[in-house]
Amino acid sequence: MALLANPMALVYFVGLIAIVSLLISPRNVTVGGFFDGASGGGAKPGLWMLVLSQVTTWIFARSLMNAAILGYFYGFAGTLAYTAYYLSFLTGMFIVGQMRRRGARSVQDWLGDNFGSTGHVAYNIVVALRLLSEVFANLIVVGLIFSAAFPDLAWAKTGAVVALAVVGLVYSALGGLRASLRTDVMQMIVFMVVLALAFGVMVSADNFSFLAIFNASGVHEQASRPGWVLVAVALLQVFSYPAHDPVMMDRGFLADEKTTRKSFMHAFWLSSICIFGFGMFGIQAGLMGASYENQLLGTWQVMFGPVVYFLIAASLLVSAMSTLDSALASAARLVIDEFKVAPRTVFCGRLAMFGFMAAGALLTLWGNKTLFDAVAVSGTASMFLTPVLVLAFVFNRVVPLWSFLVAYLAAILGAAAYMYRGTEFVKIFFDGPHKYDQLLYICIAVLFVGFSAGLIGLASQGKLARRA
Repeated sequence: MALLANPMALVYFVGLIAIVSLLISPRNVTVGGFFDGASGGGAKPGLWMLVLSQVTTWIFARSLMNAAILGYFYGFAGTLAYTAYYLSFLTGMFIVGQMRRRGARSVQDWLGDNFGSTGHVAYNIVVALRLLSEVFANLIVVGLIFSAAFPDLAWAKTGAVVALAVVGLVYSALGGLRASLRTDVMQMIVFMVVLALAFGVMVSADNFSFLAIFNASGVHEQASRPGWVLVAVALLQVFSYPAHDPVMMDRGFLADEKTTRKSFMHAFWLSSICIFGFGMFGIQAGLMGASYENQLLGTWQVMFGPVVYFLIAASLLVSAMSTLDSALASAARLVIDEFKVAPRTVFCGRLAMFGFMAAGALLTLWGNKTLFDAVAVSGTASMFLTPVLVLAFVFNRVVPLWSFLVAYLAAILGAAAYMYRGTEFVKIFFDGPHKYDQLLYICIAVLFVGFSAGLIGLASQGKLARRA
C-alpha cells in the first residue's frame, strides 16, 4: 500500500505495461499485418480480439475524464449523455453492414464510388483531424496525471508526454495494426482489472449509494438540465459519429461479416458499462461535496486515498496507451492507403505514424487548446454524413455531389460555430443559457440544412444507391 502512495508507482506501472507491449508486439510483420491486422499466416482477427480492441480504443483517456467530469457537474444525466455516444457501436454496425453489402471495403471506398475524389478527400480531411485530436487529447491526459503526481517537478508534464509518445510510437511501429490488436487485448484486460478494483472500493464505502447516484443532479448551478440537453445532442450525433472514427471503421472491415456484427454488439454493452462505471467516480465526487481540482485528479486524490487514486490513474494511462497505438495504426492506413502519398510498405507506414505522433506531441507541449476544443465538436463535424448515409442506406438513394458538399459545409461551419460559441457573431444565430443549448441548436441546424439539400437533390437529380 505504501508503494502505491508513492507517485513513482505510476512510473513503474507505465514502464511495466510498455515492456509487456513491446514483448508481445510482432517483430517480423508483413504488409498485410501492418495495415490490415492479419497474422503471420494471414488469419483474420477473431471475435474477442476485435471486441476488446474496439472497446479499449473507444474508452480512451479523454473519454473517461469527460464521463467523470460530466457526472460531477450534471450528475446522472451528464454521465448518461456521454454513455449515449456508445450507441455508436450499434449505428456503426449498421453502417458497416450496409457498406459491405454494397461491395465497399472501407468508408472511403463507398464515398469514392458515389462522390468521386471530392467525397474521398472531404472525408479524409475530417478523419485526419480526428486522428490528430485523439493523439493530442490522450497525451494531454497523460500530462495532467503526471503533473498532479509530481507537482514540484516543472518538467513532469513534458517528460511524461515525450516518454509515452516515444514508447507508444516504438511498439506501434513494430507491428502496425497487428501490434495494436494484440496489445489492445492485454491493455483492455489490465484496464478492466484496475477499474473493477477501484469500482469495488468505491461502492463498498459507507457513504456510497446507487440510489443517490441515479438521483444525482450534479454541482452545476443549473443542476442536471445541461446534462439532459447533452443527451439530446448525443442522440442527434450518434448516427454519423462512428462513421468518422477511422479506428472503429477500420475494424469493421477486418473479419467476416458475422464476426464483425457480433463484435460490434459485444463492444456496445461492454464499453457502455465501463464508461458509465467510470463516470460514477465523478458523480460520487459531486455527491460528497468535493471541490473541483485539476480535472478531478486532485479531487480523487483527496476523496479516495492513494490506493484507489492509483488504480484510477492507472486505468487512464492504460486507456491512453491503447488509443495511441490504434490511432497511429489508422493514421498509417489513412496516409498510405487513402491519401496514397507513399508506397504501401511497412517503412512508409512507420513514417506516417511518426508524423502523426510528432504533430500530436508538439501540439500538446505547445499548449494549443484550439484542437482540444475540436475534440468536443468532432461529432458536429461528422454530421454531414447523417443525411448522406440515412438516405442511401434507409431509402436506397444517393444524393448528388452538390448536396453532399452543402451538408459537408454546414457541418464544418457548425463545428466552427461551437468552437467560437462565445463570440457575438455566433450568438446572433445560436445562443442559449448553456453551451450545450448552443450545441443542440447547431446540430439541429446542421441536420436541417443537410437533409434539405439531400431531399432537394434527390428530387432534381437523385440516383439509386449502388449495390454489389
